[in-house]
Amino acid sequence: LEKMTDLVAVWEVALSDGVHKIEFEHGTTSGKRVVYVDGKEEIRREWMFKLVGKETFTVGATKTKAAINIDAVGGFAYEYTLEINGRSLKKYMENRLKTTNTWMLNLGGTDYRIVLEKDTMDVWCNGQKMETAGEFVEDGTETHFTVADHSCCIKAVSSGKRKEGIIHTLIVDNREVPEAVE
Repeated sequence: LEKMTDLVAVWEVALSDGVHKIEFEHGTTSGKRVVYVDGKEEIRREWMFKLVGKETFTVGATKTKAAINIDAVGGFAYEYTLEINGRSLKKYMENRLKTTNTWMLNLGGTDYRIVLEKDTMDVWCNGQKMETAGEFVEDGTETHFTVADHSCCIKAVSSGKRKEGIIHTLIVDNREVPEAVE
């Protein structure tokens, strides 16, 4: 494996199916561009005469759209920005905080990352979309699923405040799991 001598940028992107590492090599003398997602080469271009531009690719099981913008910032300096679904990484992550809930837990010595997509009510665990069963209960809804023989339930209850909206709580083996901050 050749050394990544032209590595100019590394990003970590939290998606529903996991946290993905994106690495970008840019050879400013050769014009080479290489994009790696989770260590796997996605794009390789040799001898690009135009040193600025954009590389587009997808990330993760959900094939999320991503792009790296290469801009000149005077002289021979370049700026690299990552876009996810057409938004800057910062804007994408801010929006994601509103549209998903994430919990980290350890069951029997194994770490699990559980993500709820609030718009679809899809539940992901360590990169796999889970089979779920939803039911209406007195104070809201419950979404049931199983992780490593442990019964899990995401309760959705109205906060009673319009600005806060619905509060989602993960309960595993009748214990509440605190939400993770990614």
